[in-house]
Amino acid sequence: MSHFNLEAHLNRFYVRFPEADHQPIIGITANYTNGDATLREPYYEQVVKAGGTPLIIPPLTDEAAIINTLDHLDGLILTGGGDYNPLWGGEEPCSDLGSINSKRDLPELLLTRLAYHRQIPMLGICRGIQTLAMALGGKVEQDISHSVNVSSAEKGKERPVMPRLKHSQDADRSEATHSVNILSGSYLAEIYSHTALPTASGEGGGGVLYVNSFHHQAVADPGVRFHVTATAPDGVVEAIESTEFKPILGVQWHPEWLGDEGGLLFRWLVGRAQNFYVAKRLHDRILTLDTHCDTPMFFPQGVRFDERDPRILYDLHKMTEGRQDAVIMVAYLPQPKLGEQFSSKVDIAGILKHNPQLKDITPQLSPTEYADLIFDKLEQIVDKNSRYISIARTPVDLYEDKRKGRKSIMFGIENGLALNHDLSNVRHFAQRGVVYITLCHNGDNDICDSARGSNMHQGVSQFGEKVIRRMNDEGIMVDLSHASEKSFYDALEISRTPIVCSHSNSRALCDVPRNLTDDQMRALARKGGVAHTTLYKGFLRKGAEATIHDVIAHLEHAIDVMGIDHVGIGTDFDGDGTVRGCADASELINFTLHLLRRKYSEQDIVKIWGGNWLRVMSMVQGERR
Repeated sequence: MSHFNLEAHLNRFYVRFPEADHQPIIGITANYTNGDATLREPYYEQVVKAGGTPLIIPPLTDEAAIINTLDHLDGLILTGGGDYNPLWGGEEPCSDLGSINSKRDLPELLLTRLAYHRQIPMLGICRGIQTLAMALGGKVEQDISHSVNVSSAEKGKERPVMPRLKHSQDADRSEATHSVNILSGSYLAEIYSHTALPTASGEGGGGVLYVNSFHHQAVADPGVRFHVTATAPDGVVEAIESTEFKPILGVQWHPEWLGDEGGLLFRWLVGRAQNFYVAKRLHDRILTLDTHCDTPMFFPQGVRFDERDPRILYDLHKMTEGRQDAVIMVAYLPQPKLGEQFSSKVDIAGILKHNPQLKDITPQLSPTEYADLIFDKLEQIVDKNSRYISIARTPVDLYEDKRKGRKSIMFGIENGLALNHDLSNVRHFAQRGVVYITLCHNGDNDICDSARGSNMHQGVSQFGEKVIRRMNDEGIMVDLSHASEKSFYDALEISRTPIVCSHSNSRALCDVPRNLTDDQMRALARKGGVAHTTLYKGFLRKGAEATIHDVIAHLEHAIDVMGIDHVGIGTDFDGDGTVRGCADASELINFTLHLLRRKYSEQDIVKIWGGNWLRVMSMVQGERR
């Protein structure tokens, strides 16, 4: 083929359809020197060789440019280069600080933090590992010759301090000049499982890898989001990885120059980027519904739903980052102690402080009025952001919002106390759009006994029986999260429509009264109901930290007991529901990634992400009289 025949070259593209298979888009940050944005050839060559498509990112701070770039990325490589200005870390410069690259600093710190919130897989190389630390809560040593010769991974161990190694080699870039010790169980140990040599002492179990070295800075403290997974023999940190089960990895060496061995890191990133691409496309196609969050509890603090507000786990930014479509937000009413009256004085004071236009409301509201005030506030939030979010009342509303590119909020009530012992309020809340009422909370009420109550009624009360039947008439789902076992079985018998547990886990895995027994789950499934796994640590593990792996374990136990048609997710975000690996709404796509890794089909993921719940909702609303 002639090198100067354009048509002949074009024929390579047009002899098949489509012209090319999909490849994940890998952003690569460019260096900046003398007015030029530049990039060394091995970076993008390794990406192509690994099966990705490289996209070079210039150092820009323009908001629209950064966000639109991130929207197209499936993975991100943070490249090597000059030092960071130590002022970004709250420090003054030491005498051996190198040449800083101020043109890159802010753009890359912004890019990294925003990519982190969007769950984009990342690989940091040399300066890039320091970018991860600087952007995400760690600390960088300005010059390692000034540092104590022991890494954070080795603190507390008795060992001699060896002389500092030379970490800026004169040898060719493709030449390995020192070793690193890899931590067992890490991404690195998995990536290099067939390449790294066993350690001489057997310590760590991850092996020894030989690498090149071109730096005088290093990570001094990885922060809480990372842990050290490789060190040089002199203790210098050589790699960090996510502590949150996220595909984020930083290395101090330059793997792009190390041929096929270095290419293993690029293949790892491209593989994780492909997984992320699949999850994103899946979220584009399916509806994702979280059936329980308590964010309205924070309204008295003046939170902003249209800002990325650190005080709440659900807002428009976090829902967008986690590609989450819909959530049921509840008006939560704490159950008064026996002999006490419901009090909303504190809540009202807070709401008035941040919403002076509501000055005419009374300082003491009834439970029904308080729930209505919460729904009023939700409607104000939606009206203010109506281009991006809507109130949904039916499954049809949810799918219509999805089609129009809007997020959805549904109304729920947590604690039937909101009815204020008045059956007519069932219709009132149905007309407001409430889709479920959790019959009780932590304490018996006039409807039924709680899992943490005193067995006041021996199950569902006579009034509670009327409430359940009226809820059936009005098309409101009966939610038995928080109910005692006797209340559960009574309600299951009374209701002519399937019941739900919007946020309940398995007692077989975490033995607390609030969780469901296997027999309860089977009974629920026989009646066509659903139980949604929640992220509250106290219902996941007793006496230990809970993570997303525990959430998956509870979900899979429920599937084993009830079947795939009776499960889902109700996070309890902002009601103390949060775990490492799925901490807020921005991380909900990580749940999908875990399901995909476990080989769940798209049909099964649709059911888990709300399809089962919407089947029950359609049945319940179809019974409306």
